Amino acid sequence: MKESPSHKPVDPTESEPMPDADPTLELDADAFEEMEDLQALADEVAESTAQTAAEYQAEQEETGAEPQEEDLTKARDRIAELEQLAAEHKDKHHRLLADFANHRNRVARETQMAVTLAEKKLLLELLPAVDNLERCLSSKYNSIEDFHAGASLIHKQLLEVLRKTGVEALDVKVGDPFDAQHAEALTTTCAPGLPDGAVAAVYERGYMLKELLLRPARVVVNHRPNDLEPSAESGETLQ
Repeated sequence: MKESPSHKPVDPTESEPMPDADPTLELDADAFEEMEDLQALADEVAESTAQTAAEYQAEQEETGAEPQEEDLTKARDRIAELEQLAAEHKDKHHRLLADFANHRNRVARETQMAVTLAEKKLLLELLPAVDNLERCLSSKYNSIEDFHAGASLIHKQLLEVLRKTGVEALDVKVGDPFDAQHAEALTTTCAPGLPDGAVAAVYERGYMLKELLLRPARVVVNHRPNDLEPSAESGETLQ
């Protein structure tokens, strides 16, 4: 780097020839001009940046950036509140499931206990009849009629026990029309004295438990042959 020439007082009487122009001074002048251009460019960029920042701030104020931030905060608070509410509902749901399971188990135990007590009550009612039956079998009777009378008393005792528990025998007799809702047909027979479709014999009696069919009656149904049915044309019975 060349040193700048020192400024000394010039004697006007001296007549020294002027030195040639220094090219370094011209280069420095050009560089100075370029620096001025760069400074102008920097000032322009700074001014543009400041203007852009001001415009951005104004745009943010117009679009409501601060209210959006407030809305975002409110949304986050609401989400936290809903998450807490969901956790509480989940906990209540688990508690209800546990309570329902306990209630179901308790009801099952109570139902089984009630059934056991009902069975116990019925068995206690039946045991005296069993005792009488054993006495009847171990006793010596002078005649069949005496044995039949003792067995009849035990039968009545059993029917009374069933009546106390709500069991009633179905009133199905020979000659009644066959009722498929309360009776089961084992087979058919041909009894001339009975109408077609009537009960010819009762094999097992049916029973009702209050209003529920406990067991249908098992019967034999009468069926008249075709040669005894009335003729469709003459309306007379064929022989």
